[in-house]
Amino acid sequence: MRKLFVVVHLLSALVLSKAALAGPGDSCHFHGSKTASEPVVIKCADQRKETLIKRGKLEKGWSDTKHHSIDLVDGKKGKEWRVIYKNTAASDPTKASLFMFFTPVGNFIAANHSGQ
Repeated sequence: MRKLFVVVHLLSALVLSKAALAGPGDSCHFHGSKTASEPVVIKCADQRKETLIKRGKLEKGWSDTKHHSIDLVDGKKGKEWRVIYKNTAASDPTKASLFMFFTPVGNFIAANHSGQ
């Protein structure tokens, strides 16, 4: 019985420790104060764009678009990453640009077509 108890606890620890060891490459939710690199933010922006398409918030035509630019700008609460996508094939010309904002460490803030 004691061996069974130990085995169950070891297996539980092994399964739960995998989630604890997940790094920044596993998701786009970050902790700490280290500023994320441009490639990391672009990867997170691409993932968020695909999520918006799947949820019907963006037209499917956005799927093939690559980022147009990325820069660190002054936001309402300090520095923010701004990633811009351009889609000349958008059905609404006022929505031909997609602006995505992330915290300096890489967490998603917002997405819109106005840039505000």
